[in-house]
Amino acid sequence: MKSIYNFIIKPKDGRYNNKIKVDDKELIVNANIEDHKLVSRHAVVTSVPIAFCTDIKIGDEIIVHHNIFRRWYDIRGNERNSGQYFKENLYFCKPNQIYLRKKNNKWIPFMDRCFVMPIKDDNSLTTDVEKKCVGILKIGNNALEASNINPGDLIGYKPGREWEFILDGKRIYCMKSNDIVIKYDYKGNEEEYNPSWARSS
Repeated sequence: MKSIYNFIIKPKDGRYNNKIKVDDKELIVNANIEDHKLVSRHAVVTSVPIAFCTDIKIGDEIIVHHNIFRRWYDIRGNERNSGQYFKENLYFCKPNQIYLRKKNNKWIPFMDRCFVMPIKDDNSLTTDVEKKCVGILKIGNNALEASNINPGDLIGYKPGREWEFILDGKRIYCMKSNDIVIKYDYKGNEEEYNPSWARSS
């Protein structure tokens, strides 16, 4: 069973990441299935497209767009699957809906994606907890490396590019290579900002 242009995937651990452990109890933390923040983005590849080749193989763990597994209610109040639903817990996934793949227990960017960790705002004249449009590159790609921008570098990015992901207990921002606009020198007081709720996810 192969699609011509799409990957076929399944959720890695269910469609939603909406349960937390409190002592010996398990709590469901969302009341609305349409809220995208708790939709799972972890998937496993079950089939690759036949129209082109990529580095992604059957069985690979990948990070995908939240709308693939998301459910919603139609105007009559009936619960529906996303448009990517195929059958029996299988979903179609376009290549541009894939952001990362795991190889040798390490996350590798797919296409032109990169991931940035915000830093704390040390300005005493503001109530902002994180510095706007500045962060530390955590996962780069070939295009950025060609510009001598590598993981660990302090960078600036375009406004409005803070697309939030929780990855391995860290809240990081997904963006594209051309969203990175400058590389800064470290001053020595930079500190990563990772809210406590992300570490418990």
